[in-house]
Amino acid sequence: MSRFANLADKSRDSANAPDPSGGRAAGFGSSPSCADMVPALVPSRIGRKAIAAYFSLEMSLAMHVCARKRGLSLQALMGEAFDDVLRKYGESPIGG
Repeated sequence: MSRFANLADKSRDSANAPDPSGGRAAGFGSSPSCADMVPALVPSRIGRKAIAAYFSLEMSLAMHVCARKRGLSLQALMGEAFDDVLRKYGESPIGG
């Protein structure tokens, strides 16, 4: 059994939860404005695009341990792996 909560259970629970807006339509009352909901641009992310994938818990742990042993971030380790895949399939590696 995973130590993480099942997201399907959370959505079922929230469907039965009382409406936090008190029934008010979006955009009225104390609802946050669009400007409040837009995340601030982090300088290290400007010009970059997120790539997401789902792996087994074992793969996640192995990647984190490998990165930690080498003093790398998970992002740097994954960048190396992606470059290796590009080389394998005859594409030019891009780098971080």
